Amino acid sequence: MPAEVVHAVFYNFADGEVARHIPWVWGKTTPQEAIAVRERGSTAALRQMIGALADDPGLVRLADLATRAAVSAPIEGRVLYAGLRALDVPEEPVARLWHATTLLREHRGDGHNAALIANGIGGTEAHVLLALALGMRAQEFGRIHHLPKAQLAAVIDGLRARGLVDAAGGFTDAGRETSERIEALTDELAAPAYEMLTASQLDELIAGLEPVAAAVSAAG
Repeated sequence: MPAEVVHAVFYNFADGEVARHIPWVWGKTTPQEAIAVRERGSTAALRQMIGALADDPGLVRLADLATRAAVSAPIEGRVLYAGLRALDVPEEPVARLWHATTLLREHRGDGHNAALIANGIGGTEAHVLLALALGMRAQEFGRIHHLPKAQLAAVIDGLRARGLVDAAGGFTDAGRETSERIEALTDELAAPAYEMLTASQLDELIAGLEPVAAAVSAAG
């Protein structure tokens, strides 16, 4: 698909960022090769980060629970999630866990885009609000700090004109309320993915993933 469609699906790339790579990249590899390399590399990285947990028998159960949730979420309006769900589910437990959590992440991400659109927040504006929610200046945030200063200033000025950002570049009360409303709606839209699990299974999945998440975090 052309760069314009990729840009629309992912929502928050900077203008022109996708077009620098698509369709150029397809002269270097194929989608099938890219997907295979992505799975192998991500699985190897996850295995390295979680160490002995990768061979823990309990990981098979976690991968099964996560996959059960990941392949049962609604597809409607979830373009990136639907594309990923069309891929085969890996057999190897670490790869299957990575695949399942990626599906859940992108299902939530598609819902987040819907929440942003419903609140009139554009892709670059979303990064500004996220930076402020994290206690950072927008100009320091990794996804947008490289943008031309005038371009980023124009985005911030637009949010300021709407009463979401104050003169110092921080949240107004309305801006914080908008950010929190978007996050709450995102959580609400993500919830159906987990309805396939019983309450005890969901508790089991969360408890089992905590040491995995801690190991990933510790690995940086």
